[in-house]
Amino acid sequence: MKSAIAAALTVTLSLIGSAGAQQKPLAEFRVMTPETALSLARKVLEDCRDKGFQVAVAVVDRFGNLQVLIRDQLAGPHTPDTARRKAWTAVSFRSDTLALADATEKGPASGVRHVDGALMLGGGVPVQAAGAIVGGVGVSGGPSGADDDACARTGIEAVQVDLEF
Repeated sequence: MKSAIAAALTVTLSLIGSAGAQQKPLAEFRVMTPETALSLARKVLEDCRDKGFQVAVAVVDRFGNLQVLIRDQLAGPHTPDTARRKAWTAVSFRSDTLALADATEKGPASGVRHVDGALMLGGGVPVQAAGAIVGGVGVSGGPSGADDDACARTGIEAVQVDLEF
């Protein structure tokens, strides 16, 4: 009996030791450089201007921290904070805010609309590279959330080659 317990203990300890050896003690992740974030914001602003929209554009890192904020000269005073909140929401919920607006309008998921700082309006899009979220972009000031979303996506497409490492 003692030898069976000793054998089981040995196997258990070896499994615990090998599981611990497989995990790294530090997490590794990638974020956009300030230069890439600025390039993204400029591309989004340019696309919105081409469409006749005066907007604010916010780019956040993968943790929701603001990297870049640009407000066009005639964009409303509410647009900078709205753009930042849309970008933060997209990163925080790992989904574009246009889809979140629909998904949380009614029903059991509507409670997330009460998360402090979240804004379920179209125009926030996560930025991905190599399958991982590296940041988010938020746009505010277009005629609709769908228009803000389209500008954000055009900007992301413009810098996507730079994002693929």
